[in-house]
Amino acid sequence: MNTSHMPGPKKKTRDKDHVDGFLEEISADLPADLDLTVEGIVDRIGGINHRIKRMHNETLEQLGLTVSDWHVLTALRWTGEPYRRKAGWLARRADLTTGAMTSRLDALEKEGLVRRLRDPEDRRSVIVELTEKGREKHELAMAIQAPKETLLAAALTDREKEQLNSLLRRVMITLEDRYPGRRD
Repeated sequence: MNTSHMPGPKKKTRDKDHVDGFLEEISADLPADLDLTVEGIVDRIGGINHRIKRMHNETLEQLGLTVSDWHVLTALRWTGEPYRRKAGWLARRADLTTGAMTSRLDALEKEGLVRRLRDPEDRRSVIVELTEKGREKHELAMAIQAPKETLLAAALTDREKEQLNSLLRRVMITLEDRYPGRRD
């Protein structure tokens, strides 16, 4: 019998992840009133967050940037032209002390990614400007990261992506109402 036109073996897809295995393993030792569905949601969100950070850190490492560098470049990039902000504002935005911000700015300036300017309205203040090289590096990081982030939703249909986005928005709103403050 000629089998060249017969479909090959179907690739097995897993319907359980490591969280399922972990919860099954420890379920006997958990309090009876603990909602394993909620635990699964929390553990999966945590695991996804961990993997997103790992992918992002790989991208930054590839480009010789730290997470703090990324926060500074991103904050400047999204301010719009001329891509300038006061150093104090950047420190608050990047959640850095002024000393740590100075260190970051020294490194970024040495690489030609930013330049420091005196504030013409306040001699005690420094304005930080994103250079063309800094903008190009930021765009390169986004270009490297985008395909990695696409992987996050590759298992979902367009409709499922919209549903998931809607559900996550509702969860985020609930958490923002309860724990307002700086967004991460």
